[in-house]
Amino acid sequence: MQVAVVTGNPKVGSRTLDAAIVLASRLAGRAPDHVVDVATLGPGLLGWGDPAVEVAVDTVASSDLVVVASPTFKATYSGILKVFLDQFATGSGLAGVVAVPLMLGAGPAHALAPELLLRPVLVELGATVVAPGTYLQESRYDDPSAFDTYVARWAPSVLALADSAVRA
Repeated sequence: MQVAVVTGNPKVGSRTLDAAIVLASRLAGRAPDHVVDVATLGPGLLGWGDPAVEVAVDTVASSDLVVVASPTFKATYSGILKVFLDQFATGSGLAGVVAVPLMLGAGPAHALAPELLLRPVLVELGATVVAPGTYLQESRYDDPSAFDTYVARWAPSVLALADSAVRA
C-alpha cells in the first residue's frame, strides 16, 4: 500500500505538514511513502505541464491512501491547495485513492471545514472519502495523541479500503 501526504500550506515545512505526517503515520502504522509539500512546487503550479507538478500529481494519483491537509484560511482550505487539486481530472484524477481530509485552525469555530469544504472537492476528483474529515487546533499540531480517537475509530475502515483500492 502506497501512502502519501499532500499539504497545502503556503509555508514550506509547516505545522500542517507535520500534523499530516503524524496522521498518515498513525493511520498506516508507518511513515508515508511520499510527501508533497505543495509550496515547494512554486510557480509551476500556475500553468499546465510543469514537470515537477506532473510528478507530484502522478505520485498522489497512484497512491492508495492520501492525507490531504490544509490550514484554515478565510474559513476554507488554502488557495495553493486548490491550485494543486485543479491539476487532477474531474471525476477520475483520484480514482482508486482513499483520501483523508485534514485541516488545522486556531480555534474550534471552523471544525466542520474539512467535512464541508475539503471533502467535496476530493470526492469531485474521484477519491473515496470513507471517514469524516478531521480538524485539529494548531496548538496541538505536534501532539500525536490528538489523533487517538480518530485513528481508533477510522483506521480499520480506511486501511481496509486502501488495501483493496482498484484503479480506474
